[in-house]
Amino acid sequence: MKDLKPITFSQLPYCRPLIIAGPCSAESEQQTITTAKMLAARGIKVFRSGLWKPRTKPGGFEGVGSEGLAWLKRVKQETGMMVATEVATERHIEESLNAGIDMLWIGARTSANPFSMQQIADALRGVDIPILVKNPVNPDLDLWIGAIERLYNAGLRRIGAIHRGFTSYGKHLYRNQPQWHIPIELRRRIPQLPIIGDPSHIAGRTDFIAQLSQQAMDLGFDGLIIESHCSPNEALSDASQQLTPDALHEILSCLVVRESCLITEKLTELRRHIDNLDNELISLLAERMRVSREIGHYKKGNSMPILQANRYDEILTKRIAQAQQLGMSESFIKSILEAIHEESVQQQVRILNK
Repeated sequence: MKDLKPITFSQLPYCRPLIIAGPCSAESEQQTITTAKMLAARGIKVFRSGLWKPRTKPGGFEGVGSEGLAWLKRVKQETGMMVATEVATERHIEESLNAGIDMLWIGARTSANPFSMQQIADALRGVDIPILVKNPVNPDLDLWIGAIERLYNAGLRRIGAIHRGFTSYGKHLYRNQPQWHIPIELRRRIPQLPIIGDPSHIAGRTDFIAQLSQQAMDLGFDGLIIESHCSPNEALSDASQQLTPDALHEILSCLVVRESCLITEKLTELRRHIDNLDNELISLLAERMRVSREIGHYKKGNSMPILQANRYDEILTKRIAQAQQLGMSESFIKSILEAIHEESVQQQVRILNK
């Protein structure tokens, strides 16, 4: 996918960060136009709003549907903003294109379904329009890339990704878990693919949006898509995560956007130091596994079981305490120790089964 094009518009040259903002849903013509004018007055160039809303259970607000397309056309006419909406079916695409929608995005539930993605790709074949693909609800990078590849194989080139976090069971700090390593790996695999952060859906509440937006910028994301409503308390969907246009403007005004392409001699030196340390780590891990194999031979010769629970608990307790004294978190060092222990056990299992 090396020939992906930057996401550009006929009237709006792309620059980092690209900010897309607007309400979760277009609820009425007045609410849509009022919000759009407030955002336009604060410098927002791309207006987003959902028309067809997939709900977990029937009975909730499922969007105004096709009726809202006329409202988005009016937003374009009266503010000069580009407009974007979510599509999930061939009919959504056809009606949106006929209405002159400038940008489409594909939601997390749809991107998780290869059949739906192929139908969307076929419906978009031959269309030159920016398409953003949200990550699937579950943390499956290959599924995300597969959704993007289906669009690419249909001839689309102005493609971007939206990182909206991943669903997990139980109560957590955020509505959706960021799992930043997944979009980072996406960037490694497809370096030219623009990635847009969605702090609204990650956070699920407005008080985390600023810090999540900054983190996305610090990781080199290309833009943000943020939900903003003229009267969030009256919103028919996702009221807790929608900012007022004033609150959004304040967050964006405080955003620190660092130059991602500036590589100095000092940075090159530090990266070289990291490379050397990584080489040493790999050598040390290889030596540790060699010792683990020796222990495996000893256990086999003396008819001892592989797993020594007391010894493992002792290692965890001591190493975690050491790491915390050196400024590392318990969760970080515990995950590393668990991975090392699992590999050590597998090395010894292979010896016992010979």
